[in-house]
Amino acid sequence: MEDEVFEQLLQVFNQLVLWIAAGAMIFGGVVPYIPQYRDIRRTQNAEGFSTYVCLVLLVANILRILFRFGRYFETPLLWQSIIMIVTMLTMLNLCTSVRMAGELSTKRRSFLDFEWGYFWSWSRFVDYLQCVVGFTLLAAYVTYLLLDSPVYVESLGFLAVFTEAMLGMPQLYCNHQNKSTEGMSIKMVAMWTSGDTFKTGYFLLTQAPVQFWTCGLLQVGVDVAILAQVYYYGRYPQKPASHAVSHTSSAKAL
Repeated sequence: MEDEVFEQLLQVFNQLVLWIAAGAMIFGGVVPYIPQYRDIRRTQNAEGFSTYVCLVLLVANILRILFRFGRYFETPLLWQSIIMIVTMLTMLNLCTSVRMAGELSTKRRSFLDFEWGYFWSWSRFVDYLQCVVGFTLLAAYVTYLLLDSPVYVESLGFLAVFTEAMLGMPQLYCNHQNKSTEGMSIKMVAMWTSGDTFKTGYFLLTQAPVQFWTCGLLQVGVDVAILAQVYYYGRYPQKPASHAVSHTSSAKAL
């Protein structure tokens, strides 16, 4: 009798852990952007945040959702992508409105102008929305045509997670160019490292497709490399601190 009660309690505990892990997977990815959103609203200045982070994450998560039509993966990962898309669109809306409020030029740049020089630098949020919808429809149509091709499906999944895994590379390169990490939030990088480590562990435990945990390990590696730069440039300064301020437009800059 006691053994049965113990087994039932163990099952409840395991289920609770799975629910908590799933919740962390779904909402954990957007947490680092909450202070960024509040800071932009408070200062009415979006210069410290690159909207290209939104582009990268929108592309990565749209492709991940399409990948699920060809290769099943855990439902929490699907919801994670949906939540991230909504979050990035919200960030774009805020950044666009703040930039427009402080822009002196009366010239308006539109997605429908099809000027490559102004790609992802449009004046209205609706232009970004048109681009995202257009990309989604095109990618969905191509996926529909090639859904029976295992090579295409696996490549789609790899491209989705590899794009997200490369999100920290601009910051890594920028730190290398500046020979300094001044102006970068170390706490945020620590949050990304812990979050990416948890995410990769979740991929491995839930036996997610190999693309997921392989690129997860790559993403953790990039985060660790950035933290190594923090230690190295802090211990061995490469140039005077007064010249080391970095106004990076990296995907992971505050």
